[in-house]
Amino acid sequence: MATLEDTMWWYRALHAGLIGRLGPAGATGGLAAGSRLLDAGCGTGGFLARLKAARPDLVLAGLEFDPEAAAIAAAKTGLPVQAGSVNALPYVNGAFDAVVSADVLCHAGVDPGAALAEFRRCLKPGGLLLLNLPAYQWMASAHDRHVHNVRRYTAGQACRLLIGAGFGRVACGYWNSLLFPLMLLHRLVAGRDEAGSDVRPFPAWQESLFTAVTDAERRLARLGLALPFGGSVWVEARKS
Repeated sequence: MATLEDTMWWYRALHAGLIGRLGPAGATGGLAAGSRLLDAGCGTGGFLARLKAARPDLVLAGLEFDPEAAAIAAAKTGLPVQAGSVNALPYVNGAFDAVVSADVLCHAGVDPGAALAEFRRCLKPGGLLLLNLPAYQWMASAHDRHVHNVRRYTAGQACRLLIGAGFGRVACGYWNSLLFPLMLLHRLVAGRDEAGSDVRPFPAWQESLFTAVTDAERRLARLGLALPFGGSVWVEARKS
């Protein structure tokens, strides 16, 4: 992850989508300058680094379960990154205006109910929770085993999960839709038995192609054009 997240098309698309949902400073509905944001399950810091460059007006922090990854993230970003679990966040009540958590609730070591309760506790009233989750349990593959994913979600399941956890103004949808047929084909042909995870170097032409496709999909989404399926689920919610 530390080697590839700055260059691999998947990470660049994920991070661009999350940053886009936070909005630019001063935009209607966007995260205001000076807001405190936690990346809960920040891995080796790729998203924090990109967000720091895109929104230097925010006060950023990270939390990562793996101490080695947390140290890499802190060194990469120059930001405060703690080692700890999303099941019991080491922060006071209402510490953050926003919490972002990408592909964390799906992990074997995470209790989704406990993690969502902790996210809600640490958000200020009206604070924003932004999640990314892998889609469709039937898409589980060797990649999931390698990265210790045990859960995949539909958009409807994710919405109900957030509503049940006490969040309001919940919105969900899919992304990585245009490439989803290729993902499905890969899963059918090799995905359950391949030797490694999907996080690996891709040929330059594939990187360029997949980046162009995901960029086009984000532009279409900004125009209100989104497909009712995809490889990942996004969730936005507010602490009510």
